[in-house]
Amino acid sequence: MTRPPVRVLTGITTSGTPHLGNYVGAIRPAVAASRDAAVESYFFLADLHALIKVQEPARVQRSTLEIAAAWLACGLDPQRVRFYRQSDIPEIPELTWLLTCVAGKGLLNRAHAYKAAVDRNRAEAEDDDAGISAGLFMYPVLMAADILLFNAERVPVGRDQIQHIEMARDFGQRFNHLYGEHFTLPEAAIEEHVATLPGLDGRKMSKSYDNVIPLFAPREQLCKLVFSIVTDSRAPGEPKDTEGSALFEIYRAFASADETAAMRRAFAEGIAWGDAKQRLFERVEVEIAPLRARYEALVAEPQVIERQLREGAARLREERATPFLAQLRRAVGLAPLDRPLAQAGADDASARRAAPPQFKQYREADGRFHFKLVDGERLLLQGAGQASPRDAGQLIARLKRGGAAALHESGGEIELDGSPVGRLGGDATLQDLADALERLAQAGA
Repeated sequence: MTRPPVRVLTGITTSGTPHLGNYVGAIRPAVAASRDAAVESYFFLADLHALIKVQEPARVQRSTLEIAAAWLACGLDPQRVRFYRQSDIPEIPELTWLLTCVAGKGLLNRAHAYKAAVDRNRAEAEDDDAGISAGLFMYPVLMAADILLFNAERVPVGRDQIQHIEMARDFGQRFNHLYGEHFTLPEAAIEEHVATLPGLDGRKMSKSYDNVIPLFAPREQLCKLVFSIVTDSRAPGEPKDTEGSALFEIYRAFASADETAAMRRAFAEGIAWGDAKQRLFERVEVEIAPLRARYEALVAEPQVIERQLREGAARLREERATPFLAQLRRAVGLAPLDRPLAQAGADDASARRAAPPQFKQYREADGRFHFKLVDGERLLLQGAGQASPRDAGQLIARLKRGGAAALHESGGEIELDGSPVGRLGGDATLQDLADALERLAQAGA
């Protein structure tokens, strides 16, 4: 059975200008991953999120243009990926409200960003919520809507964002429990090996430290910034340490293995700091110059980017967002008054038979997390208990991504790649289970 591509979603907040750290840590690896045929990539400009921390309209608009142009200049292909602007999908804020109605306030109280803001207020003897907007408090729900609307399976994040993915899972699970199985529960794809570039002063390159090198700075400005990188006072001829050297770390992020080894030897032999900075400038410029030319051409024609974003959003709304939101509206009772809910979506018997099977997750009294695969009222697979909802979700994801090809059955017990996953239900056969998983794959559920 052909394994469907894994759906991966990445959001980029439009609140600033991309810098070299963004390029090395996010843009370059994500563009490379988007070319993988086994991945269905979603990239969106999170301009609604930007409003939480930026109240300068011109800055939000300019940042949206610059970030979109940067990703396109670096090779993102709108024909291969879903590339869209968050605010062009009105189903996202509508889903945010549906999720708000099932989200626990206690869980939102524990969100890291909100807690940090409250802690700052307390340290300054202010009211807990002084200066904190409802937008900041509700940020995790909007992020959950971004993810769940497209049933993304994986969301690449740093460790500081894991909590938001866990919240999205919680909100999706609560909704599924109340209204039936609609959402795939996402997994955080932890970016353990993402390069973090040091900035001009040696700290992490960040706009908050004002130590960044803009990704598409003009050649002269790039040279000036590279030569302003802080180094120690060791003179030419004195051996220099690569460990802790911002200059060496930035060079390594752009150089080949052979080039990096040559620079390491040069440090050991006492290269002058000015010569090392010249090498760094030349190496970065070789890679960035052609991208800069494409970027400048794109920024000069904002109407081209605007058309691409609108076309991307329109295609996504037609294919996924609008029909899925209509399904969710019916599920919660926002249905036409002349069509009873008992009949909504079920007038046609053949449509009922064509409905895909569903995985259902729940927790038993033993504290373990279980799942089952049902086709209508028929139980096909009763999953074995798992230690955590994450473990259960990962097993379900493996089954959805073509697990039938690796299934084996013995006495009603089902194994996946040699590991037990559960038992067949009732009169179900292994072929029934394989057929159901195939239908799920075809439905993209």
